[in-house]
This record gives sequence, structure tokens and C-alpha cells, in this order.
Amino acid sequence: MTVWILIVLVFAADLASKYWIAGTPSLHNVTVIPGFFHITYAENTGMAWSLLSGQTGFLALLSAAVLGGMLWYLTTKRPDRLTSIALALMIGGAAGNLYDRLVLGYVRDFLDFYIFGYDFPIFNIADSALCIGVGLLLIGTLLEEKGEKK
Repeated sequence: MTVWILIVLVFAADLASKYWIAGTPSLHNVTVIPGFFHITYAENTGMAWSLLSGQTGFLALLSAAVLGGMLWYLTTKRPDRLTSIALALMIGGAAGNLYDRLVLGYVRDFLDFYIFGYDFPIFNIADSALCIGVGLLLIGTLLEEKGEKK
């Protein structure tokens, strides 16, 4: 699978899931696993933990700039496979949330987890792809550093 297909899959899965949840009011507040996982529809005008709420224009501009930087790096630097996959996940996720910000003025979130009694901030598939991508970049960096020290 090329990284371009992965980008499109992440973007499409994110938008499809948001469309489905947002368009189905009976899914706006559903307990899936009591005390652990809920579907809770929320419209977030900020970023993680609702930071910078109401700053949609700034966040859209920042997202577009970062998205452009990642696309530039992916196409011009031709990174290794792990880095390419990480960037593809991050690009697909960033594009999904940027779409929401530009078209709706907010990001649609719905995945709500309670971890050891803490109600973790509600998120979506795009956020998950972004976090997994960052995690893969960190792993790649650690592996690269370990290889350089040998």
C-alpha cells in the first residue's frame, strides 16, 4: 500500500465516521462499555483539551502550514518506510480535522474513554491517526539513534 492510499483511507474513515455520528442523534450519547468507553458527540472549536477554543482561523492556518510542511517533506526528502507511514497517518488526520475547521468552524469529536476514572478528552479518528503517527516517528527516531551509537 502506498502512503498516498493510507492518507486517503485515514481522511475518508475520519470524515465518514464524523458524518455518521453527527448525522445520527441517537448516537450522540451512547455507553458502549460502562465506565470505560462511550460515544459522546462534541463540537470542539479548539484543539486538544479545548486549548485555544474559538481560535478556529488561527488553528486552521496553523494546521494548513503544518500539513504543507509534512507533504513537502514526504515528497521531497523521500523518507524511510516507517517515517513515510507516520507522516501518512499524520497528514490524513490533519487533513480530516482541517476539513472540519474550514467547512464547519469546529472539529467533530465522539470517542470518549474513561481511563482509571479519568474522563479523557473526547477525540476522533483523525486525532488517533495523528497520535499514532507521532508515536511511530518517536520510535523511528529512537531506533535511528540506537543504530548510530553502535
